[in-house]
Parts: sequence; C-alpha cells; structure tokens
Amino acid sequence: MSPAPKTEPNEDDELMIQLQSGDQTAFETLVNKYRAPLEGFFHKNLRDRQLAEDLTQETLLKVYNVAWDYLPLGRFRGWMYRIAKNLMIDKIRRRTNDVLILARKTRPSQEDFDPLNWIAGDRLPPEEIASHQELADTVDELLLEIPEEQRLTFTLHHYSGLSLPEVAEIMESNLPTTKSRLRLAREKLSSQLNARGVHLDLEQTDES
Repeated sequence: MSPAPKTEPNEDDELMIQLQSGDQTAFETLVNKYRAPLEGFFHKNLRDRQLAEDLTQETLLKVYNVAWDYLPLGRFRGWMYRIAKNLMIDKIRRRTNDVLILARKTRPSQEDFDPLNWIAGDRLPPEEIASHQELADTVDELLLEIPEEQRLTFTLHHYSGLSLPEVAEIMESNLPTTKSRLRLAREKLSSQLNARGVHLDLEQTDES
C-alpha cells in the first residue's frame, strides 16, 4: 500500500476539531454536507434505496462515535469513506451471497442523488433529461456486473468525487493498482454500453 498523500488541515478538519470539543452544530454541518453524497455512493453500489439510507445513517453515527480517533491531517473524506466502505462490505457479507445482483432494483426517483441527472437538470430540455436518466439507469445496472473492487473504485472516483490517491487510501491499495482498477471498470462499462448501441467514452486518462 502506498503512503497516504500529504495534505493540510481543511474545513472538514476544523469541523471535526469542533466536534471533538463538544460542538454538536459541527456534526450537524457534516451531516448536511455528506448525507446526500453518501447515499449516492451506497445506492450506486447496492441499488437499494432503503439500505443506502440505513448505511448512511450508520456511517454518520460511527463518524460521531469515533470522532476522537480522527487526526486532523486533511484527509477527512478518505477517512469517512473508508468507514462507509467497511460498513457496506460487512452488511453485504451478512446478506445472501449474491446480494448485489438480487438487491431490489428500483428505478431511482428525481430525489435520489444522481450526478448525471443533477448536471443535466438546469441545462437540457425535458426530452434530453429523460435520455440522460435512461443512460444513468443503464450504467447503474451494468455497475452491478463489475467486480467489487473495480466498482467501488469507479463509484468513489466518479460519483463521490474523490481523487485517485484518496480512493487508494480508502481501498487500502496502492496508486498503480487503483488506476488499473479504474481503467478496467471504464473498459468494461464502455464495452457493455457499446454492445447496447450506446457509445460513451469512459476510457480517459486520469492522474488526479
């Protein structure tokens, strides 16, 4: 595993310091900031809205309960998403062996955190928004067919907005392996989309 990237304390660190000092409003601020991204991360990987909400609550509660373990070194997002990833994997292991395939595949509503829909919302006419939503649904379904480590790498980077060094830290891997997993996930998604007649270039170079 490669060493964690050196970073400086940031706004999230200040909130955690305040929380460690007993300031409850700091935790409320963190909840308001990260509830939707966490729900989006869980939903992309599980396709189960209720479970995504439950795991988000568990993650945020654990952040609160282990706040004293956090060191303000500018890596809060990586620390929090590692908690989220571990909770999700534990939950999956307690469910049936094929839970990711058999999980309830409800179509996401407009209230779900969906970056494609969010980006399109204020810029495209209704017929194009519907087309983007259909594409987002297709990508979500295909993600379930990708190996877990590749899927987590893809969703953490593309949907949660984490840098590759952050993803590597969360996945307890090195940067070359993380880049390889991301490349493989993009290649598989592109191939499966092309087979359905959808041509979307996901195989881009990303060094961030």
